[in-house]
Amino acid sequence: MKSFAVSTRRKFLLGTGATALATAVGGLAMPAISRASSRPMFTHGVQSGDVDTTSGMIWTRTDRPARIEFEISTTESFANPMRLPTMDALPESDFTVKRLLENLASDQDIFYRMRAVDLNDVSAGSEPIVGQFRTAPSARRDIRFAWSGDTAGQGWGIDETGMKTYATMAKHRPDFFLHSGDTIYADGPMEDEVTLKDSSVWKNTVLIDEKRKVAESLDEFRGQWKYNMMDDHVRALNAVCPTFFQWDDHEVVNNWSASKDLSEDDRYTEKSVALLQARAARAFHEMTPIRYTPAEPGRVYRKIAYGPMLDVFFLDMRSYRAANSEGLQEAAGEETRFLGDEQIRWLKRELANSRATWKVIAADMPIGLVVPDGDRIEAIANGDNAGPKGREFEIADLLRYIKNAGIENTVWFTADVHYTAAHYYNPDKAAFQDFKPFWEFVSGPLHAGTFGPNKLDGTFGPELRYVKAPSEEQGANLPPSAGFQFFGLVDIDATTEQMTVRLMDRDDSELYKVTLDPVRSA
Repeated sequence: MKSFAVSTRRKFLLGTGATALATAVGGLAMPAISRASSRPMFTHGVQSGDVDTTSGMIWTRTDRPARIEFEISTTESFANPMRLPTMDALPESDFTVKRLLENLASDQDIFYRMRAVDLNDVSAGSEPIVGQFRTAPSARRDIRFAWSGDTAGQGWGIDETGMKTYATMAKHRPDFFLHSGDTIYADGPMEDEVTLKDSSVWKNTVLIDEKRKVAESLDEFRGQWKYNMMDDHVRALNAVCPTFFQWDDHEVVNNWSASKDLSEDDRYTEKSVALLQARAARAFHEMTPIRYTPAEPGRVYRKIAYGPMLDVFFLDMRSYRAANSEGLQEAAGEETRFLGDEQIRWLKRELANSRATWKVIAADMPIGLVVPDGDRIEAIANGDNAGPKGREFEIADLLRYIKNAGIENTVWFTADVHYTAAHYYNPDKAAFQDFKPFWEFVSGPLHAGTFGPNKLDGTFGPELRYVKAPSEEQGANLPPSAGFQFFGLVDIDATTEQMTVRLMDRDDSELYKVTLDPVRSA
């Protein structure tokens, strides 16, 4: 495919309020979806993801076996579009299709349009469905991205307001959204109504059978994803903003590792965590626009190069870990494995090769917060405030490498704990001191119960610069209507290359702001 010429036109489209895809969104007329039973139908909108300077993934789903026709254009009118080979949506992939658009011009608005033709009746075709993304720049320009995690958890589903945080993020017109994990809650059944502490009632106004029980079959895992995309705000953001996905535990089952035991959990008839994980991983890759890695088809960790000022390194802190334990092993070994040797080698190599100003490390779990799993440790920190033990060995080794290799401007972004915070890791205050100071920012939930705050472990010297979480009086598992739903915004200035990080709530209040100056290599 030849490259598109760069368009001077710049319109970023966003959904406002509870705008559905069928509504005119920011100047782009979203076509109506055909409801005629004789014609195919797009069921869950569109998605894009993993966009870099010359390519990006796109995704959709139909209601039946269909041949999908694709067109792409640099204008929303689709004047002189480029047609691509068709793809087939079949039951084996739950009627989903996704493809990589290649050889695109950098810093370019790309509009994509899809139409479905019924494979049982090729005379029956759907109305088209449209989406948009913008490729990453090859030269310096302002960049903005959002991040958060934790969608539709703890029984809080789609109420009459919907997943409002997605609409709030869309107002800021991010270049992309980084979903930091717990993208679904496959282990969190929902009920039609939940009585709150004040005797008011939360109503899940949208509910499907797959959300009334824990996910065990492949179709049930797929249903968890389809449920989230039934929300108007989610679909509206998906249509105009790429999402870069990573996963954590709730895509499978809470705190899963080799030590997870479902034998006494009556909710599950399938007791094999390994089999649940295999089905969950297939659904994750079917239902998201994550790139396919031929060397390891199920891989989640990867790098996305987003122009000369930004590389994003996505970690997978779940798939390669050893069993959860107390995390107090005195020497590194198989029992302390967390990222795993191959992922660590990849990360070190890619960080050393990066020429981007900022190296964003997207982690699905925080470094210094103690996250328990009963009497075991679920994350990294073990709470002893001493030198490295257990999983802390891997992090100590990585941080030492970053210092010794002269790698500058690493910033960590994460979610998982269901509140928002800013941590500054200071070697002068740490039990382990062989590293350069760095920041870690925590945000979430997007639309789930609010908890916290968690205790900080002093091994790597985290200083708490900001936190917002429920008070002891407010309690735990607050619903989204309580307002404790959070996301973050990151701006990188093209002129100064400064990174400004803001912690936000779902009502669009700015809670905390800090501007980081880039360190210039000698």
